[in-house]
Amino acid sequence: MYFTDRTDAGRQLAARLDHLKGHDVVVLGLPRGGVPVAEQVADALGAPLDVCLVRKLGVPFQPELAMGAIGEGDVRVLNENVLIETGVSDRDVAAVEERERVLLRQRAERYRGTTPPARLDGRTAVVVDDGLATGATALAACRVVRARGAERIVLAVPVAPAGWPARIGGEADETASVHEPEFFYAIGQFYEDFSQTADEEVLACLARNRAARGSGATDAEVRIQVGELEVAGHLVVPQGAAGVVLFAHGSGSSRHSPRNRAVAEDLNRAGLGTLLFDLLTEAEAADRANVFDTELLADRLARATAWLGGQPGVGGLRTGYFGASTGAAAALWAAADPAATVSAVVSRGGRPDLAGPRLAAVRAPTLLIVGGHDPLVVDLNEEAQRQLRCENELVVVPGATHLFEEPGTLERVGELAAGWFGDHF
Repeated sequence: MYFTDRTDAGRQLAARLDHLKGHDVVVLGLPRGGVPVAEQVADALGAPLDVCLVRKLGVPFQPELAMGAIGEGDVRVLNENVLIETGVSDRDVAAVEERERVLLRQRAERYRGTTPPARLDGRTAVVVDDGLATGATALAACRVVRARGAERIVLAVPVAPAGWPARIGGEADETASVHEPEFFYAIGQFYEDFSQTADEEVLACLARNRAARGSGATDAEVRIQVGELEVAGHLVVPQGAAGVVLFAHGSGSSRHSPRNRAVAEDLNRAGLGTLLFDLLTEAEAADRANVFDTELLADRLARATAWLGGQPGVGGLRTGYFGASTGAAAALWAAADPAATVSAVVSRGGRPDLAGPRLAAVRAPTLLIVGGHDPLVVDLNEEAQRQLRCENELVVVPGATHLFEEPGTLERVGELAAGWFGDHF
């Protein structure tokens, strides 16, 4: 046996699909057994979960033997070899299909109610089942999602016979499995618990996914295209968010900066989205010249902003920049671009002086936050404020040093930033 149950199988399968994180993905589980597996995949990818409704057409005198399958949109797939071997007539096929069509409609009403199916146009559809035997149902599922406008189809199962992708005949753009045993009799032989999945469990899986995406419409690790390179990020967008704040970390830091993460959590609690990401790849960060290349870092920030604008459900939201230390210079440099659409900028312990002559071109309202016990940076920010021509404010947090490590000082930064972005979004 390979799997304890379908949940375990889903977790193992999700590990094979990690490369899809950050892409515009919707996960479609085949009811009923495929849905608990698909739930784990959707959770791992931070993706919405829906059902892909297909019904097996069983041979009348041997219902477990599939002679084909049907799906939404009048899709029908027949296994000609099984039809020839069993001698099933066209009339028999039509009778079975009519019965299964009724059940298909009932299942759609049962699982979705008045909720419309997930939008597939231009997206990557990950079709998931608890295993693949004959491939008829999976083939029908691929054709269903293709007819619904999916740009790319990934067919993923925990277990399938060796050489199984050939059975799909190119209907899927990509296939994925955890195990492909040579000796394959039935899917259930590879599960310790392969008990039947009830409708109630399917509904619970769908409800949990909706609830998770309702409390945070997006909460996922992402890959961001910045020119010819990709950098890693973490995107959180609460339901009903008015905007998303992109974080530009300081030198020697990354998207894992504990101080930036703390401020991001404050913004999330205030109902604002956040994107923490690495301004440089690991190889680039090894070159200290890149770490202080303000123009390069600003370009990455601008490219990440453009990437964010293309994400479903996020593209219409306002954007803001939160820059820390040298990252504040990158934020101000990017905000000074005539094409920039950023709505507000916040600098924490920033080095705005590194943005040089571009300060006067910044149009976005800018809040400069510095620590009272960081005199050099206070002076630099006071000089930068004199050069700014946009709406701006300088706030000195008493008792704070450069890293705002003193009790209560970082919380004050989060409070100030949430207020500034909230007002200007």
